[in-house]
Amino acid sequence: MQPFIRTDAARFFHSDAHFNDLYPTEITDLARRHWTPLPIARKAAAFLAVGSNPHVLDIGCGVGKFCLAGAQLSPNATFYGVEQRKRLLRHAENAKSSLGLENVHFINANFTQLDFKQFDHFYFYNAFYENLDGTDKIDDSIDYSAELFHYYNRYLHRLLDQKPSGTRLVTYHSLEEEIPRDFEVVESTYSNLLKFWIKL
Repeated sequence: MQPFIRTDAARFFHSDAHFNDLYPTEITDLARRHWTPLPIARKAAAFLAVGSNPHVLDIGCGVGKFCLAGAQLSPNATFYGVEQRKRLLRHAENAKSSLGLENVHFINANFTQLDFKQFDHFYFYNAFYENLDGTDKIDDSIDYSAELFHYYNRYLHRLLDQKPSGTRLVTYHSLEEEIPRDFEVVESTYSNLLKFWIKL
């Protein structure tokens, strides 16, 4: 099966620089620190998009880069991105429209509002890290605090703990506080910044 993408949009996936052309400058200025590089997105998506139409959730998807790259690479899967900043999701939806992808959906919500039973596997590019003092923030449209950082980690830990054996998780730049003990690392790369986990 071929990816659900317009043939004239394939050029955006040639490099991160090409992908940035989907967004305005205010968004591309944040790319290096906040959006997943394409080589990492491809590797992560290939690991997560297993089985028959798996539903993959990106927790804190920003402007949707991982989801869009994953959807282009893995037409057998459906990618979902949850993001609480409506402004970022407008850019994600615009990029989705430009690419003509059908197997990707964006949800404007806090991840704590979702039913994790709807999703099979997960991608996590430490979306909680912004809550710590001295870190780069995407913007000032949401509340930040160390208390929220710890609360979100505990909440995600509890949700992942409820998932069945075989659940897959990819983390990028994670402090690993959110990962239950029965998730096992099966691969690690990019100086251990990118890790691939399977629940035992």
